[in-house]
Amino acid sequence: MKTRELGKSGLKVSALGLGCMGLSEFYGTRDDVESTATIHRALDLGVNFLDTADIYGPFTNEILVGRAIRDRRQEVILASKCGIVRTNDPRFRGVNGKPEYIRSSCEASLRRLSVNTIDLYYLHRVDPTVPIEETIGAMSQLVKEGKVRHLGLSEASAQTIRRAHRIHPITAVQSEYSLWSRDPERDVLATCRELGIGFVAYSPLGRGFLTGQIKSLDGLTPNDWRRGAPRFQGENLQKNLELVRRVETIAQQKGCSAAQLALAWLFAKGEDIVPIVGTKRRKYLVENIGALQVALSSEEIHKIDEAVPPNSVAGERYPTPVMDLLNR
Repeated sequence: MKTRELGKSGLKVSALGLGCMGLSEFYGTRDDVESTATIHRALDLGVNFLDTADIYGPFTNEILVGRAIRDRRQEVILASKCGIVRTNDPRFRGVNGKPEYIRSSCEASLRRLSVNTIDLYYLHRVDPTVPIEETIGAMSQLVKEGKVRHLGLSEASAQTIRRAHRIHPITAVQSEYSLWSRDPERDVLATCRELGIGFVAYSPLGRGFLTGQIKSLDGLTPNDWRRGAPRFQGENLQKNLELVRRVETIAQQKGCSAAQLALAWLFAKGEDIVPIVGTKRRKYLVENIGALQVALSSEEIHKIDEAVPPNSVAGERYPTPVMDLLNR
């Protein structure tokens, strides 16, 4: 397994990480046995970068991950997050960046994960009512206490990243980035590179859409989050399917799967980018790892960019209330 350093932090992780959110929620029914087997298979293959958060499940994904790595903690670079608030209403998403909430969230995550230290601890979303300096100050105290090794931000604006980095070194910024989500290219990636911060790309396969396996909503379970996502609706879906067909055509010419091509494109965007793929089945994990063997020439990258230009995807990434939490 190839490794990549997150910025200039000294924290080296596998070039491909495993996003664990979907193991517990959002994408159909959960299967803890297969999910645990997928985590173990990932570790066996050298994928040591595992990503979870307190709200996934909600509040059960960390327990699943903690149990899976209990006897293999030394093999894992473990990332978790705080700052998003959930209630009994499954549609509600709030944020809380108050120092006391950050501390209580971290301590609760440590208990659920059954670990003494979280390797990379992200602020999941920025709270506009709390100065980022206060939030990061509280998170830096967790580093001093040994509860956290490195700090990160998720879906933060370039300005916020700069302000946070002045308070405590930020090791990684995590945001959605893929062929059909190019937002970080506007200024966040450049800011991270200027400051020596690594970039972690979540949903690198467009929530499974770039695999070419989703042709309609019929195959999704009734509780699948994607049924309510704008990019999977009506005319948006049909327009986006055409983009995926272009990716599939190039993949066939290259002799790889559409998923592998999409990941290879992301790997080629910079050695400082680490995608985390949210598969919950071993067979797809192995396929995704195969993307590391797909080398793209500059001409092929240009061809892919032409097939799926920036801003060509129809529909927003999230429903409006969730979009309001981004790029703060």
